[in-house]
Amino acid sequence: MKLLIRSARIIDPASGADFLGDILISDGKIAEIGSGLPLPEGTREISAAGLVAAPGLVDMHVHLRDPGQTEKEDIFSGCRAAAAGGVTSLLCMPNTVPAVDSPETVRQIREKAKTADVHVYVAAAISKGLGGKEPSDWRALREAGAVALSDDGRPVLKSSLMAAAMKAAPKLGLAVCAHCEDLSLSSGGKMNEGAVSKELGVKGVPAAAEDCGAAREIALAAAYNVPVHICHVSTKNSVAMIRDAKRRGVPVTAETAPHYFALTEQELRKRDADYRMSPPLRTEEDRLAVCEGLRDGTIDAIATDHAPHTPQEKADFLFAPNGAIGMETSLAAGITFLVERGVLTLLQLLRLMTISPARILGIPAGTLQKGVDADIVLFDPKEKWTVCPEKLHGKSRNAVFKGRELVGRVKLTVCGGRIVYNGMS
Repeated sequence: MKLLIRSARIIDPASGADFLGDILISDGKIAEIGSGLPLPEGTREISAAGLVAAPGLVDMHVHLRDPGQTEKEDIFSGCRAAAAGGVTSLLCMPNTVPAVDSPETVRQIREKAKTADVHVYVAAAISKGLGGKEPSDWRALREAGAVALSDDGRPVLKSSLMAAAMKAAPKLGLAVCAHCEDLSLSSGGKMNEGAVSKELGVKGVPAAAEDCGAAREIALAAAYNVPVHICHVSTKNSVAMIRDAKRRGVPVTAETAPHYFALTEQELRKRDADYRMSPPLRTEEDRLAVCEGLRDGTIDAIATDHAPHTPQEKADFLFAPNGAIGMETSLAAGITFLVERGVLTLLQLLRLMTISPARILGIPAGTLQKGVDADIVLFDPKEKWTVCPEKLHGKSRNAVFKGRELVGRVKLTVCGGRIVYNGMS
């Protein structure tokens, strides 16, 4: 298929480009970028006047629930949701059933994903069965195609095991993505420990649970001079520790999720389990610290921690599993809560959602350059829309932005030169 995207505002954070122009796509690649490009015979022309053309988003933290929990999501439904949100590359987490702790499971996911709508990269388990104690065969997992290691959903219990993984990973070309939590502090908690949890009479998770976990990973990275990526940052103290570590030259990167820069523990007054996730929504002070971390470069990436659950599972506020979906709303949430409020420019937001996570993972994504895979999102940065869970494209409906009016809407997603989502009217 040949496509010509005409008259778009082209933004490529990798090069800093921001101009009006055209993009010609041929044989799955970007063939030309410029202004006034001729229309080759047999090429489909797409008018993009008033729209932004950017690299397809890179979501480095996604739970596809496949294998083993496909009633929540599967590779195909998750990738449909990704495409509808402008995501063309994603990293799937290993807390599946069975856990992604064997080369066979890595290969199974990669084989199934070959016909999905977006590029699926695999994070394999640091420890066998995500138990946090016994190492997986990291070299075999890499040879099977994994690009990262993580026990996400749980922390790695033994510091010696985490240190070994962090030291081994760079030699194997793997990123280490750390779920930072001290389980002895968070055990049994359902939401942030604070004024709202006390008011509701619900056991809370203290910010210290995340902070202690982040402090350990930073200490290991500093001691051994090896990189670590800290997942889903939600507290002001974690932001401060990461900022300090970077100033000292510690090789640490970090991500946060839209719900942490947009929402607070006040949402839990609704006693709606869709607003329960791990780590939990925090205070307004924490939210502002996360926004400042994004603004000043302390936090390197925005990822969704897309965590689907069935409506039946989410029906009970106290006993529902943690997690919220987010791939279809992440770009709009970033525009609404960061760009529209003056925290970031659109170019800065897109950098956090494209080239920055791609570089952390070492994957070929996140840029618009001649000759690269044609992974492109077209979106209207000013269109307002209300999030209706029933109209989302994945299997689950636990969306934290449900019923909210957001600004910025994906109109077209192209992955490998193929249109995988078309919302053009």
